[in-house]
This record gives sequence, C-alpha cells and structure tokens, in this order.
Amino acid sequence: MPMAPPLDFETLTIADIARLAEGDRLPPVERWHPTHCGDSEMRIARDGTWFHQGSPIGRQAMVRAFSRILRREPDGGYVLVTPVEKLDIAVEDAPFVAVEMKVDGDGRDATLAFRLNTGDIVTASAEHPLRFVEHDDGPHPYLHVRGGLEALVARSLYYDLAERALAGDDEPPGVWSAGAFFPLMP
Repeated sequence: MPMAPPLDFETLTIADIARLAEGDRLPPVERWHPTHCGDSEMRIARDGTWFHQGSPIGRQAMVRAFSRILRREPDGGYVLVTPVEKLDIAVEDAPFVAVEMKVDGDGRDATLAFRLNTGDIVTASAEHPLRFVEHDDGPHPYLHVRGGLEALVARSLYYDLAERALAGDDEPPGVWSAGAFFPLMP
C-alpha cells in the first residue's frame, strides 16, 4: 500500500492537527505479550536516527513502521513487538525527536503541537506532558508520546519554548498548552 505524501506541518491548523492525531490508530502493542525472541540488532541514536546492524535505515516508511510497534517495558527497556515476537531495541536517549512545533494562541490559551521525526503529531497536554530535565550540557525537554515513550524536543524548539516561557508572567517560568502548565525547571 503506498504511503500518503508527508503533510506540510506549517500549513496545518491546530484543528487539522487534532483531527489527524485522533484518526491515527496504532496497533495495540500493550495487549501483545509474546515470548521474548532476542535482539533486533537495531538502535535509535540520540538524534533520532534508526540503525540496523550498524547502518542507518534510510527508508522513512520503514522507520515509521517500526516506530508504531515500539513499546517501553516495565523495566525501562524498549522492544519491537508483534503478536508473535518481541525483540530488544537499544535507545540512546528518547525513541523520538520533536523536530517541528506549531503554536496557536498565547499564555494560558496556547496550544503547542509537535511533529516528530517519524511524522507523528502530538499536542502537549495533561495527557502528553512536557518535562524538562537538567543534564550536564543544559536542559533537555521531553514530550510524552504514548505508553512511556517520549520525544526529545530538538534544541532549536527548546529555545522557542524558553523564549515563550520567559516572555510570560508565570512564576516559575513555563509554557502552557491545551490548558496544562509545564514549568521549565522542576
């Protein structure tokens, strides 16, 4: 089945984004519990690049397909799971990267939608919170995607978030999206 051409995130409205996210049905990986089968020989680099046996996976359609069967295990590990097999996959930081942001509104009325490197779209909200973690090289923002899976928010988007937070009147500084507040620092 041919894949639809990628959407131009820039031209989508927040309402368009909400409709797309609602219509995107994922496989029920949380209900699949096959016997562990081994290692997928795959890893996801910190920059969101997917590798198999040390080589980058160049076909975006393959990356998207694999990302849809990715699951976080209770022990914190990651697996690719189908109804009949479960394979470990190494993840250097977060399995996704938020690469583009669309903002509608300001302050408490703002909605922040993110396009991930896999093409998925996630709106920051109480169900999909943003969190900021301090690392040696500075703060790293993460967006909850689903089932314990997160997206590292690209550094350029972090600067946009920080600018929004510092322009607001909230104490501590933070950003609002879909009625939820996310402080820049815990």
